[in-house]
Amino acid sequence: MARHSLGWIGMGRMGYPMAERLLKAGLAVAIWNRTRAKAEPLAAKGGQIVDQPKQLAASDIVFTMVSTGKDLEQVCFGENGLLTGAGPRPKIVVDCSSIDVEESQVIRARVKQLGSEFLSSPVSGNGKCVKAGKLSTVVSGPNSVFETVAPYLKIIAPAGVSYVGEGELARICKIAHNVMLGVVIQNLAEITMLANKAGVPRHAFLNFMNSSVMGSVFTKYKSNALVNLDWTTTFTPVLLRKDLDLGLKAGRDLDVAMPVTAATREALQGHIGAVKLKPDGAAYLEKDFAALLETVALAAGVKLIPENVPMPTGLETEG
Repeated sequence: MARHSLGWIGMGRMGYPMAERLLKAGLAVAIWNRTRAKAEPLAAKGGQIVDQPKQLAASDIVFTMVSTGKDLEQVCFGENGLLTGAGPRPKIVVDCSSIDVEESQVIRARVKQLGSEFLSSPVSGNGKCVKAGKLSTVVSGPNSVFETVAPYLKIIAPAGVSYVGEGELARICKIAHNVMLGVVIQNLAEITMLANKAGVPRHAFLNFMNSSVMGSVFTKYKSNALVNLDWTTTFTPVLLRKDLDLGLKAGRDLDVAMPVTAATREALQGHIGAVKLKPDGAAYLEKDFAALLETVALAAGVKLIPENVPMPTGLETEG
């Protein structure tokens, strides 16, 4: 594998373990994060921590993993941004964030105008998936640029790197992916509650589901949360609502009817509204989206309690 100088922007729940995989592979990575303290632990693993995104501009390839399109725009083109002012520019910017198609189009055009190449490479999975080596990614942009970056993406996302074509096609794939995420978790909560209220322990029902043809990597690793009411955050309901809205917008733009997505979006809205009534509502909205099981239970007249039965997740961390 040809070696390139690498930069990384974004040390959130996903960005940190993704950059860490590159460092563990023996690659040199320069890192910037808005809150420097979140990046500093990677210095002990070989990461070079910088003070401004602009200091990564001499890198061959810079990966970004941020929360929103506005965040990506700021780190690329804002004050002391990666592509701001005179001087060197990275050859390639690879964005792994989940952002809107239109936002990505605008950023891609600006990056290209400034002399760099741009790949969209949103990922599938959470921080635990990254650590377990089960992250996957979908990529779009110029094929020749993808071929250059692919070896590094395979380190970050060894479960699968799928090139789907030019432009923003990867964004469409990611939106479709997260629509299914919302639909599956809502339906899984509903059927788990159905069985539970009838008298079936949640762990027994989910063991059955996970061993059936309907089980999946996702249903398996969410089962411990649903059984033991562990809402440790992997993805918030507000972020999931954003993605369902993006899916519905894409459906309108492309004249694709999405009634199941629409129903799921409104069910999730009901959860968000109910959570806001809690005394700790603001903090609770930062908990994992699987907590919508509580809203389904409330509507069914059931008070949930943890079953205290550890469930295998299938996400054992790589050695």
